[in-house]
Amino acid sequence: MNRIHPAVKAGASSERELMEIGIGAPVAGAWAGPTQLARLGALAEELGYCSLWTFQRLLVPPDRSGDAVYHSVLDPLLALTYAAAHTSRVRLGVAVVNLPFISPTYLAKQASTLDVLSGGRFDLGLGLGWSPLEFEATGASTARRGARAEEYLAVLRTLWSGPGPVSYRGEFYSVPESRMDPQPVQPSGPPILLGGSVPAALARAGRLADGWMSRSATRIARIAEEIAVVRTAAEKAGRDPDALRIVCRGVVRYDPSGKGTADAAGNRLRLSGSAAQIREDAAWLGEQGVTDLFYDLNWDPQIGSPIADPAAAVERGEEIIRALAPQP
Repeated sequence: MNRIHPAVKAGASSERELMEIGIGAPVAGAWAGPTQLARLGALAEELGYCSLWTFQRLLVPPDRSGDAVYHSVLDPLLALTYAAAHTSRVRLGVAVVNLPFISPTYLAKQASTLDVLSGGRFDLGLGLGWSPLEFEATGASTARRGARAEEYLAVLRTLWSGPGPVSYRGEFYSVPESRMDPQPVQPSGPPILLGGSVPAALARAGRLADGWMSRSATRIARIAEEIAVVRTAAEKAGRDPDALRIVCRGVVRYDPSGKGTADAAGNRLRLSGSAAQIREDAAWLGEQGVTDLFYDLNWDPQIGSPIADPAAAVERGEEIIRALAPQP
């Protein structure tokens, strides 16, 4: 691994690393654009956030049904490349690129280039995809996605394995003897974080990846159960489970009044309410084993919807970014 993020557990030693806090970059809806991406990315870095995150959405239905956050989304790697040019310290992550839609060799080149241009700040999140529209439009197969994912990771790591000719022969992917330069800045390439929520996907992350990443629909109240599956699989594979990164996409429902958003039982949802309440929930996530948390404001309908007022969306986004800034 390139970086080790020990889990923050209840009663953990103060010598252990604290959970790292990031922010979702302005890539969806009304607040997405070059000026906002540059300015808010630089602001996040100035305020002490550790990371900026994007996500991928290729197509939506013609009637624009479904979540508004998906209706207008910048390409995740191009957006991060733009952000890299306007920042110098903050890490740059994608959560996630859906691997069935792109050749592993092509993505290896893109990821290596972004790692070089950012000075070794890139984290690569990978998912298996779920949209029938996107599978059809990209010519991707839904068959044996788990087996394909394992080979996909092997191709990436082969191409990032250093100077000298490399080759790969698998059931789904092949790389003839060749070289790929420039190599990534980070030894062995950018950290690979696998998404997924079913037990097989969680176990795959534990066995093969540098970490696991939760999704926007993750039931945060039960995230410890999913983390346990990831870490158990790592341990069974002979890996150090505490060396894995556990990245949580935090869908924030900011409400300065403190009322927050209630679930079906009337309980306040985690990461909703005032800045103080959201900080308390962040600390609780650390106790569950989360090592990296990023507040994704793109899921706020006043920010990430394309029909929101752009000026108001940016103003609200900046307010939340400032309110939730990491504290010493």
